[in-house]
Amino acid sequence: MATKKTDGVDQQLVRDLAGILNDTNLTEIEVELGDLKVRVSRQTQAVHTVAAPVMAAAGAVNSTPVAAVAAPAVVDISKNAVPSPMVGTAYLAPSPDAKPFIEVGSVVKEGQTLLIIEAMKTMNQIPAPRSGTVTAILIEDAQPVEYGMPLVVVE
Repeated sequence: MATKKTDGVDQQLVRDLAGILNDTNLTEIEVELGDLKVRVSRQTQAVHTVAAPVMAAAGAVNSTPVAAVAAPAVVDISKNAVPSPMVGTAYLAPSPDAKPFIEVGSVVKEGQTLLIIEAMKTMNQIPAPRSGTVTAILIEDAQPVEYGMPLVVVE
């Protein structure tokens, strides 16, 4: 099957990545193929309500966008989202067989452990910045996370 390419961007690849986002509930996926770097991400308006995927591709040599598809404006959840303080692998439970630290609907107190992030073989507890109710968990267990990436929404 031939795929349609425009300005070096394989549109079928972008569609496939967007499909993976929908199938797995991930918020972002990035692929590098040679000098082509494609990132597909989505923003959530509310718990489990998703805006159209935002797609952008950029060359590895420079960061000038090759193609971009704008999504409709979405509600900024960053006010209530707990961002990742580091790059690492996020875990929702203290061990593979243990019960998760939190679930959607959990009431948490400020300072309570929400999850852990493994960075450089060190397990770092991520505390709740405020008391409230967990309204969304934006990551999967054992998912790689980036600095500043929203992890959990506590309202």
